[in-house]
Amino acid sequence: MICKDRVAVVTGAGRGLGRAHALEFAHQGAKVVVNDLGVARDGTGDASGGPAHEVVEEIERLGGQAVASPHDIATEEGAAALVATAIDAFGRLDVLVNNAGFLRDRMLVNLSEDEWDAVMRVHLKGHFLPLKHAGRYWRGEGKAGRPVDARVINTSSGAGLLGSVGQGNYSAAKAGIVGLTLVAAAELVRYGVTVNAIAPAARTRMTEEVFAQTMAAPGEGEFDAMAPENVSPLVVWLGSAESRGVTGRVFEAEGGRICVMDAFRHGPAIDKGARWDPAELSPVLTELLARSPAPEPVYGTS
Repeated sequence: MICKDRVAVVTGAGRGLGRAHALEFAHQGAKVVVNDLGVARDGTGDASGGPAHEVVEEIERLGGQAVASPHDIATEEGAAALVATAIDAFGRLDVLVNNAGFLRDRMLVNLSEDEWDAVMRVHLKGHFLPLKHAGRYWRGEGKAGRPVDARVINTSSGAGLLGSVGQGNYSAAKAGIVGLTLVAAAELVRYGVTVNAIAPAARTRMTEEVFAQTMAAPGEGEFDAMAPENVSPLVVWLGSAESRGVTGRVFEAEGGRICVMDAFRHGPAIDKGARWDPAELSPVLTELLARSPAPEPVYGTS
């Protein structure tokens, strides 16, 4: 059990990927805080907390230890209470998995301001605030002379890395999470904290309707590449002591495939040593683009 006695918080853990992560952490010996509001796929409806309690009961039936957190982690108070729940229940916090989110899909020309703000709030703000309060806790532990060997695993998406038509708000939020991950990795390393991100592909409430054909269940006896449980081993490894020294990375995870993303690296360059005239740039940029790999995916223009 690679996470024995570690304390892990998982947001959005009542269903889908978060539930799978919580169960695998418990299976690997961790004590788990299961955070979920219990709202609908688009974030609407009353917060019941029911799914979080169901996952806690499932973990306890399997012999593990878990507590439920019904807190809204996109609020200052809720994020602080989330971290406090782990400390009050288990005496410490070792791992934060930021996973909570929902969809409000729309083409850009039809996307409302409320739909933009709601997705930014739950995904981007809902990553920032728990990360902030967990980081404060770990900083305090270090200043008190207590050893810290902590982990943060953020959840981006292929939509954030490569874009996704009809998901401008979601893609922008998920890309922002990558930027936040890089900054947090640089800032928190001094406190004994690593920060990484995953871009998972799996069957969840958010994907099974939007990508129905891709997410369809396989035939009997075939490997279910889209099962959310396939992503959780990577998340749990990143939350374990074995991942010490791995930080500021983004991993794709789908089925049995794990990929280390290699984006936003400096590519070909030409330095004139002086200011360019716009009329000079066509051959220069043609050469630079010819020396660069094609973007993923490739879109046509009209």
